Amino acid sequence: MNAMILAAGLGTRLKPYTNNKPKALVEINGQPLLHWAIQSLIRQGFERLVVNVHHFGDQVIGYLKKVNQPNVEILISDERQLLLNTGGGIKKAMDIFDNEPFLIHNTDILTNLDVAALYRHHIKNNSLATLAVRHRESSRYLLFDKYGNLCGWRNAKTGALKKCQPVAPAEELAFSGIHVIDPRLRWYMPDEMVFSIIDVYLTAGRYEKISSFDHSSSFWMDVGRVADLEKARAEIWNLFGT
Repeated sequence: MNAMILAAGLGTRLKPYTNNKPKALVEINGQPLLHWAIQSLIRQGFERLVVNVHHFGDQVIGYLKKVNQPNVEILISDERQLLLNTGGGIKKAMDIFDNEPFLIHNTDILTNLDVAALYRHHIKNNSLATLAVRHRESSRYLLFDKYGNLCGWRNAKTGALKKCQPVAPAEELAFSGIHVIDPRLRWYMPDEMVFSIIDVYLTAGRYEKISSFDHSSSFWMDVGRVADLEKARAEIWNLFGT
């Protein structure tokens, strides 16, 4: 199975830790966030990983050169010249995966979600993309119909609403930063280099099935803020036993 770890972000919410290092190398219990993401994917059977880099990209590349994981291929998608946002970063990495479906995992997420089951569900369901979502408070929500198909997006702070299907009422679920895509998604991506993957999903959702994978019963936390790091240190033992 193939996976991509999004590790190119500026990490502004983690300042001052990211003043001299990338978010992906901010440590929890002596190991960087990137280590925990890699270990989680390898434990669940992913054998080919792509990591995109931008902010302090040389440091991430140097770290990955020292990672020794037998039977696992780790490749770099280099965005040091231009940060491509989530959509552009995924589009750039698509050629590396040889036209095969792949899972995408934010580097600042800790979870016990069975990502291998998510991957298998995506393949079985024949969706264009499958998004891990859960019931939690968020400033932005994805909207799904009763069959679990994407029909829109809502900003809870501004009230902005985008619909790709005329469904009402719709279930509001928060995106978990983990998703699986079919290479056919490229057909709906814009020509420009920098764009959001959520905007692509909303475009594609007008014509094809973008599915939800509700994992509200799983443990999940975003460790992209300084306040979350201490809590994450306590949770690592439960997730990894180390």
